[in-house]
Amino acid sequence: MAANPGEDSTDAGGGPVRHIPVLLNEVLAALEPLPGKIILDGTFGAGGYTSAILGTGANVVALDRDPTAIEAGQALVAESQGRLRLVHSQFSRLADAAPSGGLDGVVLDIGVSSMQIDEADRGFSFLKNGPLDMRMSAAGVSAADVINRAKVADLIRIFHFLGEESQSPRIAHAIEKRRAEKPFETTRDLAGLIELVTPRKMKDKIHPATRVFQALRIFVNDELGELAQALFVAERVLKPGGRLVVVTFHSLEDRIVKAFFADRAGKASGSRHLPVAHERAATFERIGKPMVAATEAEAQANPRARSAKLRAGLRTAAPAEAADISIFGLPNLASLGKLGA
Repeated sequence: MAANPGEDSTDAGGGPVRHIPVLLNEVLAALEPLPGKIILDGTFGAGGYTSAILGTGANVVALDRDPTAIEAGQALVAESQGRLRLVHSQFSRLADAAPSGGLDGVVLDIGVSSMQIDEADRGFSFLKNGPLDMRMSAAGVSAADVINRAKVADLIRIFHFLGEESQSPRIAHAIEKRRAEKPFETTRDLAGLIELVTPRKMKDKIHPATRVFQALRIFVNDELGELAQALFVAERVLKPGGRLVVVTFHSLEDRIVKAFFADRAGKASGSRHLPVAHERAATFERIGKPMVAATEAEAQANPRARSAKLRAGLRTAAPAEAADISIFGLPNLASLGKLGA
């Protein structure tokens, strides 16, 4: 998952953006970067968190799956005088970039970056006409592939689960009818059909295409799977006393992070209807409040912060547990119909 949605003041569809890291003070307070510590920023983006962490004297390993973010970050690498290593990688593979001695902190800021939304040819925004793409890494299955080839039942599931779109069946069937005549190629092409099928009402705060575009972006980039795997990997590479800080902007993302920290809190295993099998050692202890949201002042200054939620945990000395993705209750959307094959 690429870069910082916290540096993005748009809704899910796009629009004017500003590079403002969300919850920056709260992130630094939970992360506690200090000179000599090694912090991994798994979602480099425009470098907002990384710059602030470097400012504390800590060393940073920063990742981004978007090659354009890596290219844009080279100036900051040069300025860091050897304290920043920038790596082109998905954050689910952060262990590959971690030093052998482990990490003192990991910060993840989940979602799409303002730089990606700004570029029409990336296809993230329906307000900027461009190819229906949405691939953060510029490789793999595109949004156009999904829209033009996925089975209707699969489109309904994608839109409903990942976009929480109540009109999923109506939109999916309209897509099926239209693509039989002419494949979808551009963002405006798809957004126009959705707006026609589900017209915007006076009370609606967002464009009718917002949820579908969000769902497609999450699906194309396997954002929920990436997040789940990153949490498991962070557990393995953090030193005892290391800190994991995650900022989310979507209810599904926050649900995954909340479930992870709850599972790793050392609760007793076994069903509530059966005798407890054994007590599990906690691999993480909570840092501060269970969840931290943006202040009203920050939300006013940066509308994107309104949906932001921060959760953080302190790594204990207990051995890392198995990477069991079933704790998140996620459906296997990655195998949906093999795009109609």
